[in-house]
Amino acid sequence: MNFATADQPVLVRSLEAEALRDGASSLITLLADSGETGGALTANKAAFLKGSPGAPAHFHTRATEMFYVLRGSMRILLNDTVVTLGQGDFLTVPPTVPHAFAPSAGSEAEMLVVFTPGMDRFDYYRLLERVHHGEASVQEIRDSSERFDNHYFDSPVWQRELARR
Repeated sequence: MNFATADQPVLVRSLEAEALRDGASSLITLLADSGETGGALTANKAAFLKGSPGAPAHFHTRATEMFYVLRGSMRILLNDTVVTLGQGDFLTVPPTVPHAFAPSAGSEAEMLVVFTPGMDRFDYYRLLERVHHGEASVQEIRDSSERFDNHYFDSPVWQRELARR
C-alpha cells in the first residue's frame, strides 16, 4: 500500500510496484516518487540484462543521484573516468557531475537508484517506456530535459566503454 500523504511512511509492496520496460534489456521498478515523500527523495530499482546499454551520458542540476548495486556488476561513467561497482557497492553523484551507467560486459545487474531531493521522475520513466514501444519520440525526451532535470550529452569516453563487450 502506498500512503498518499508526505508526512506518513511510504510502503511499496514488490508485487504492487509499477514496472516499466524502458528498453529491450532493462526494467525499471517504480518505488517512491517525490510527491509521495514530501520531496525528500525519488527511488526506483533498475534491472539490466547482459548487453544492456543502460543510461546514456547525462547530468542533473538539482539532485544528487545515489546508486546501490544489489546484484551483478555495473560500470559507471564519472566525468571522464569509468569505475566498476560490484554487489554491495554504493556511489553518490552530486548535481552537475556527468555520469552514465550500464552493466559490466558479460554481466546482468540490479541497482537501487535514489534521487535527493526528490524529483517527479516517474512520468519520465513512463515516457522512456512509450519511446521503447514506439508510442512517443526521442524528441519528446529531449524536450523534457528541463522538466525532468535530465540533460544528455555526447561522451566519447562512454561510447568507447560501451564498445568494449
